Amino acid sequence: MGRLCDRCMELMRDLVNFVKRLSCRIVEQIKECMVLISQCCCMKGKRSTARKLYEPVLQNHERQAAQEFLNHMESGLGERQLGKETLDALRILAFSENADLQHSAALYYLHMSQYLTSQLPPEFLEPYQALLQSSDLEVQQMSSLSLVNFLLEGYLNKELVVQMGLLEPILELLESGDSAVQCNSCACIMTLAISESNREAIGIAGGIRPLLTLAKSYDPRVQQNAVGAILNLTRSERIKSILCREGALPVLTLLLQSADSEIQYYSCASLGNIAANPEHHKAMLEIGDRFLLRMLVSLMSSSVQKVSSQACLCLNNLASNAEVRTYLQSMDIMPLLISLLNSSSKDVRQASITLLCTMTHPPGKMDAVLCEELLHNVAVLMQTERTNPVVVVHAACTIQNLGHLDNIETIIQSQCFEELLIALQNPNNEEDTLQYVASCLSELTKYNITREQIINRKDKTLIRCLVKLAGQLEHKELSFHTASVIKQLLHSGKITSDLKHQMKEVQSYLMYFMGHPELRFQQLSIATLCILSEDPEFSMAFSQSRLKQQLEQLRQQTEETQALLRLVINQTDSVNLNE
Repeated sequence: MGRLCDRCMELMRDLVNFVKRLSCRIVEQIKECMVLISQCCCMKGKRSTARKLYEPVLQNHERQAAQEFLNHMESGLGERQLGKETLDALRILAFSENADLQHSAALYYLHMSQYLTSQLPPEFLEPYQALLQSSDLEVQQMSSLSLVNFLLEGYLNKELVVQMGLLEPILELLESGDSAVQCNSCACIMTLAISESNREAIGIAGGIRPLLTLAKSYDPRVQQNAVGAILNLTRSERIKSILCREGALPVLTLLLQSADSEIQYYSCASLGNIAANPEHHKAMLEIGDRFLLRMLVSLMSSSVQKVSSQACLCLNNLASNAEVRTYLQSMDIMPLLISLLNSSSKDVRQASITLLCTMTHPPGKMDAVLCEELLHNVAVLMQTERTNPVVVVHAACTIQNLGHLDNIETIIQSQCFEELLIALQNPNNEEDTLQYVASCLSELTKYNITREQIINRKDKTLIRCLVKLAGQLEHKELSFHTASVIKQLLHSGKITSDLKHQMKEVQSYLMYFMGHPELRFQQLSIATLCILSEDPEFSMAFSQSRLKQQLEQLRQQTEETQALLRLVINQTDSVNLNE
């Protein structure tokens, strides 16, 4: 998408001077200058070999429009004004049968696309209809290129382009025999497909099949833009299904072997979006007997970091299937995945910890040595990314996945456990992030070794933090999991004294839990009360608070429920006996 060079700009100014001096030879001067400009390397275009055998007669209104247009070019090169006079002239030139006049209009649009610094008025899209459908190859090249420039710079409303009827001529250009036109039209579709409504329109208009054809082009520029357009289209669930039906999966899978890293990246990201829907997994894995998985594992080691990152994310979507995880384990993927946690790229680190979280999903088994190495690298990552929610969340989930009896001692002895406690008390972490940390700690504190480790710290700040988070009642999962940690720690009986300083806060969240419609909250509240009531001070405080009334009310409701259940069961048994 190059700019006009200084030489070509000078030729344009010469064109204006020629017209002023030789108004009777307007068309001839335009033709000569257009030939010179189009031969310059900055245009990167090919001359059309197909020429008409005769030149259409230049109409008086066309001659006048050309004169006014060129006069405006002379005065408007600096001001870049877009008035009615310019639009009227462009309409006449664009819809003319004279190819040289269409050249003028297309070249002016290309000039504007390089220097415009504001929105292109919607009415200026109308001439594009004729320019994109011109039989002249150079007009197609210049008009499609200028449209791409406007879209990329954000000077055109993407939905408006489709509403003005330009999608059909753009899609027709996909089937051009010229690679420059193909490249530009693919770039247009790629940019337009950012919009959800446009994606649907492209699918309905039949744009999928020609894009897949161009994805196999021998021109890497055309391939890049075609696959880039496919990537944006995969953001729509309906279009993803169409892509799969039209044979996109084998094409995208083979493109993972491309020597062009951009094509690899677009293909990998497209497959990752498709893999987000498990319904497509079977078809994806059937290609070459899981050839896709082998290619993605290979791309994890790519020196191009965004390719490596996308390979991890695509594998993560596919690894939601237990059979895929087993297959990846057999490929000895874990050491490679662990090494990526130390990548210099933030995106690679995030993608690798995300995949690691999925790969450790129960009931995965892991060698003790490998588990220790994994936890060490996860701890290092947590240390360096303490405020990164993606890392904190997936690291906590990974540790929780590994938190069964065989690994619990290794986890406690690793720096990971310390990092979890730091994360819980980090004021920079959002509540949504903290709920995963609290969930992990809730699972870990089911073991005596974990509870002893926390109690031996004698960290009153940590206890205050737990009570505070348990009181975050608007974030019910965070509140529930931190309250669970408190209950687990109370089994030792050594933190009761620390809780006395926050007796009101404890009573507050227990009262809320007791009236919660979910049974798990009620049960947690009662279990906590049972333990705390063993302490005389807590017992006295509870008896004098609304907690006792709430507990009595809950008891009555429970008894009524039990009575109703007994009645229903008895009636059911009577009916069965009578039958």
